[in-house]
Amino acid sequence: MRIRPTVAAVSLAAGALSASVTPATAHTADRATPSDTVFSDVVVNGGKDIVLGLTTKKTITLTWTATDPDGVAASWAHLWHGPNTDDADGILPRHFPAGTCTVSPTDPTTSACRLTFGVDAARDMDHNGLAGTWKVLAEAQDTNDDWTDVDIAGTAQVKRYAKVTVNASPEPVKKGRTITVTGKLTRANWDDLKYHGYVGQPVKLQFRKKGSDTYTTVKTIKTDSTGTVKTTVTATVDR
Repeated sequence: MRIRPTVAAVSLAAGALSASVTPATAHTADRATPSDTVFSDVVVNGGKDIVLGLTTKKTITLTWTATDPDGVAASWAHLWHGPNTDDADGILPRHFPAGTCTVSPTDPTTSACRLTFGVDAARDMDHNGLAGTWKVLAEAQDTNDDWTDVDIAGTAQVKRYAKVTVNASPEPVKKGRTITVTGKLTRANWDDLKYHGYVGQPVKLQFRKKGSDTYTTVKTIKTDSTGTVKTTVTATVDR
């Protein structure tokens, strides 16, 4: 019997960057005017979470559509974290390169834009408070040199990486015998660049029969005050 743990209610890669799109409103007005650029289809990291450990380096892609009645000359976008753009405590990327924008062959008012940048956990994530929701700021210049910027054109989730270790004994496993399972769930701590026990998290204990590709959950337990997991189960088959 082969045993594995999974984490319930908290991903092992703890934290789209899924981006949820908020209807864009021009930063300079309560409502977008006919001349404003409208931003849509904002997607960060292919719709997946950005999950970072202590030394993780990742390449992130940010895509969006910019539509302006006069056509789009150039467009920019970046991620920011904090209560507002003036008091942001995190910006990705730290410089503001323009996106690569391609005008639609069927609609000259619409451009598809793309920006790729690197994230270095050791450089860009210097405290745990940076985990959570990041916003996407989008900006564009139209062909008449009018500018539009939107503070929250979309959102994304950045999370701290978590990992689990586990051991089952005694082995080999015999049907009907009691198996003791021990392990530990830890999560990256950006404050001190160490992994600490992840407390009070549900962990699913699963097994699969020899020769099978299917895992079955046999028990769900929670980590203790140090992130440790310890439990016993009865083997239903030989390994």
